Amino acid sequence: MTSQPDAPRKTRVALVFGGRSSEHAVSCSTAAGVMRAIDRDAYDVIPIGIARDGHWVLMDGDPAQLELTAGHTPEVQPTEAGVVVPLGSTQRTLTVQEPGQVPDSLGEVDVVFPLLHGPFGEDGTIQGLLELADIRYVGSGVLASAAGMDKHYMKVVFQGAGLPVGPYAVVTDAQWQRDKAAAMDAVASLGFPVFVKPARAGSSMGITKVSDPQDLEAAIETAREHDPKVVVEAAIVGREIECAVLQGRDHQPPRTSQVGEIEVDHDGGHDFYDFEAKYLEEQGVTLSCPAKVPDDVAAEVQRLAAAAFEALGCEGLARVDCFYTDRGDVVINEINTMPGFTPHSMYPQMWAASGLSYPELIDELIQLALARRTGLR
Repeated sequence: MTSQPDAPRKTRVALVFGGRSSEHAVSCSTAAGVMRAIDRDAYDVIPIGIARDGHWVLMDGDPAQLELTAGHTPEVQPTEAGVVVPLGSTQRTLTVQEPGQVPDSLGEVDVVFPLLHGPFGEDGTIQGLLELADIRYVGSGVLASAAGMDKHYMKVVFQGAGLPVGPYAVVTDAQWQRDKAAAMDAVASLGFPVFVKPARAGSSMGITKVSDPQDLEAAIETAREHDPKVVVEAAIVGREIECAVLQGRDHQPPRTSQVGEIEVDHDGGHDFYDFEAKYLEEQGVTLSCPAKVPDDVAAEVQRLAAAAFEALGCEGLARVDCFYTDRGDVVINEINTMPGFTPHSMYPQMWAASGLSYPELIDELIQLALARRTGLR
């Protein structure tokens, strides 16, 4: 009797989410969306949560437990059993270790999909860990991730590449501890209103719009609760237009989506696109794609988005946010190398409007990661 050949092994993808940043719950919500949409016929999925204390945990893969709603804030709970990542480049096996038990191998991982937002995940740290182990992963490498996370150095890179950015000031921890008054004077030179932001946080965490100089110190202290380094940006009058960027195949230029716009109903209690408006409010926020802007403006946003992606040396994906001013100028606000990635987030929605569905987008990102070589690129 002739034996049948073994079926080819499915590509094994480790979804990593949670993490130590203030965006832990947002990351869990992102993971829930990907778990529901990923092609299980093509991929063997290993869900790994990182608890707030940094403990890596093998999860059961139930997306319902990870969804962020007004009544439920998801969180990865630490357990005695932890997932151990290899630190050598000769093997890619994940192992579950529990005190008093024989280590349990999860097998080799072909690619890691880091669904982490904020510090200790989106900022080059987990990317460095995976580089040490020669494990392929979705998204940008160490430098692009780190520079993209830090709004200060992001702007430095963009300015160096000749890309337009708005006026800003930086308040480091040392400057704030040494002379608060001098730091606030430097910020005041921007004029008011300003937006005070943690330099290395996302999801609108810790951001305050300041119109009265008397409120500036409190706003900086609020931002410092998330990051000791603070970026203060002059308010730009105009519309926020966004563009999703996807790495090109076979060294081709990056691909850009149709441009989109977020419109916030200020009568709904949101002065800007804050955390509640992004993730908890269904009313008062309208996502439009394509955005209602002139064709030449849309083309300029797409051009700047691709240029920003290449200036940082990004890989995989990024979302670039621009301001379209009342004077007709387009100015880059920021880039996100791991943008919001739930089915309802702007990045997947812009690609869906451009003809690439959410499941297809997930597949394309995994295939891009599998196609690139490990090590220096």
